[in-house]
Amino acid sequence: MKKISSLLVIITVLMAACSSAPHFVVKGKIEGSDSITFYLQKRDAGKTLTIDSAISKKGSFTMTGIIEYPQLVSLVAGSTKKRTSLYLENSEITVTGRLDSLYKAVIKGSKTQDEYNSFVDSNKPLSDKYSKTYIEYQAASQAGNAARVAELEKQADSLQNMMKELQKEFVKSHPASYVTPTILGNLSYEMEAPEIEAAINGLDSTIAKIPQIVILKERVAVMKAVAIGQKAPDFTMNDVNGNPVTLSSKFGPKLLLIDFWAAWCGPCRRENPNVVKVYGEFHKKGFDVFGVSLDQKKEDWLKAIADDKLTWTHVSDLQYWSNAAAKKYAVNSIPANFLLDETGTIIGKNLRGDDLYNKVKEVLGARK
Repeated sequence: MKKISSLLVIITVLMAACSSAPHFVVKGKIEGSDSITFYLQKRDAGKTLTIDSAISKKGSFTMTGIIEYPQLVSLVAGSTKKRTSLYLENSEITVTGRLDSLYKAVIKGSKTQDEYNSFVDSNKPLSDKYSKTYIEYQAASQAGNAARVAELEKQADSLQNMMKELQKEFVKSHPASYVTPTILGNLSYEMEAPEIEAAINGLDSTIAKIPQIVILKERVAVMKAVAIGQKAPDFTMNDVNGNPVTLSSKFGPKLLLIDFWAAWCGPCRRENPNVVKVYGEFHKKGFDVFGVSLDQKKEDWLKAIADDKLTWTHVSDLQYWSNAAAKKYAVNSIPANFLLDETGTIIGKNLRGDDLYNKVKEVLGARK
């Protein structure tokens, strides 16, 4: 009997220890969501993973589990596509709101979420001004008021730059925050490798080890490999007829522009006439273009080439953002381009409009 009693005590102690271990409890109270399955999901290596799920009963549900460190996740309402974001951590978190406006749900119990909310609030005056400016910009654009459009574009750019500076300041002043990786990740799309690397080096060692930052470190290494002054990494991809073309086979003219674009990309299509202009004026003097498309549908790709009169060599693996060349060149937004000299060395990046024209003219010593 004593042995049995001792065993029961041990089991009771172990169960108590397990229940007191760090874990999360998400309690939802969402009006209008009876019998809907809610999912806690996160993005990992480009895939959506479900952490937990629960069916709401009269609008209430509970999810439990353990998470390694605070992470930004989504609470998704079944197949309705309605969702809200929150920082999930090992604490008791409540989510209160309505199904028809789930994105406005009030989240309490997560210290990391509180920190993020504080950051958002500090940015609110600028973001409100930006929203107002954008609305005015749309109205001026529809009215055909070119002068006002130009004025508002400058205002919007200025506000965007101020918001970016606030974000950079947050990253610098919060090196141990689990909010920092998300903000730095968003900023990194418009940062050069040295600036990203400096920001990473300033992070707390715990934050620097999380996957989001590790991936960013890997991106920095790729960005360094395609910096100005580096030899352009070679690659082979099929042209419009399915024939493989190697980048280095196009070396030889005085200048070669690797142009990353896609038929579905509005800014790319608007930039194409500028590239056509430079090609038309300088091709016989040694300028060539090597188009790399991030399209998925060949028919769309071919139609855009014809419609925009892009008469140079084009290649694609039709893999969208998984395009092998785009990954090798750390391309995460388009249009993007790299200007190479006759040896295949990168001498310019992301040159558009007059900047591209003037650079080509400068190198070739041409005149209008």
